[in-house]
Amino acid sequence: MGRAAALTGVWLFCGTVGASEQAALPELLPLPSGGVAHLHETLSDRPGPGLIYRFRFVQDGFEVTEGGFDAVMSDLQYLCDSYAVPRLPSVGPQPDQVVISLAGAETVFGEPTPGVAQVFEAFRVENGVCIWEEF
Repeated sequence: MGRAAALTGVWLFCGTVGASEQAALPELLPLPSGGVAHLHETLSDRPGPGLIYRFRFVQDGFEVTEGGFDAVMSDLQYLCDSYAVPRLPSVGPQPDQVVISLAGAETVFGEPTPGVAQVFEAFRVENGVCIWEEF
């Protein structure tokens, strides 16, 4: 193998590694509150009343502040309308609910994580719009 072929092989290998690292970076989602979140996971196999899609987002350093309910609700509504709804299936069973959660760090679903702020709200989807379902 000639030197040029060996260098080409090294270049292709490095280019492949760089591409896979870029693909692994989460999509950053600017929020109305000024924060930035990314999708942690989507779940649809957890028990509940009917089919539920859960979109779990992380905003590094997220904290629930007193009086911050409106800002948090605005972020959750935005994530539901702009991220979750376009990703719902267009054929087959439709979810009865979409649950949007926002946390300060990645957590395991259903397990308490002291020290990590977490909020979630349920929505129903009508005509492509999320409607908050107050618990």
